[in-house]
Amino acid sequence: MLEINYRKSGDLIPYINNSRTHSEQQVQQVASSIKEFGFTNPILIDEDSGIIAGHGRLLAAQKLGLDEVPTITLEGLTEAQRKAYVIADNKLGLNSSWNDDLLKIELENLADSDFDLNLLGWDVLPEFEDEVSYSILDEEDVEGELSDMTNGVRRAIQIEFDLHDYEEAQEVIKFWRAEGAYVGGIIIDLLKKEKAKL
Repeated sequence: MLEINYRKSGDLIPYINNSRTHSEQQVQQVASSIKEFGFTNPILIDEDSGIIAGHGRLLAAQKLGLDEVPTITLEGLTEAQRKAYVIADNKLGLNSSWNDDLLKIELENLADSDFDLNLLGWDVLPEFEDEVSYSILDEEDVEGELSDMTNGVRRAIQIEFDLHDYEEAQEVIKFWRAEGAYVGGIIIDLLKKEKAKL
């Protein structure tokens, strides 16, 4: 069982080859988070007090003048595992994404409750594209309306996804857009092939 132990911040040893950098601004953000929510994420260390994960949290604690910080000692790691975890702890978190629809709702709710959104970690809060109006499909001059849409891209076909497929659909579409693929063409080709089977 992992145990949380409070250690003197000056006794912890940063990993000299830590490839993750922490700007002064980001350290201040972490410090503000600790001040608001408490030190909720202990620093991970090895048996020799070497930091495995939490370099930014230690810098933030020092900025706040905290003499002690919560730590968890990861015992039994090989040197290779320890070095790998220093990287993995940072990289794995970057591999997630946002559900923009839910994020927008949550940000709006927090703003309505007068919560300080600066504590969330963004330098600039995300902007969300206005939803495309599909009502133009009922207009007679569809071509004229569509030609005025952003960057010459026509986005007036709504595709419904069940809730359990929604995030996967977002990820797949995001992947193919990043690859420079014409997503609309892929969908049309697939639907034509399925139609031909009928």
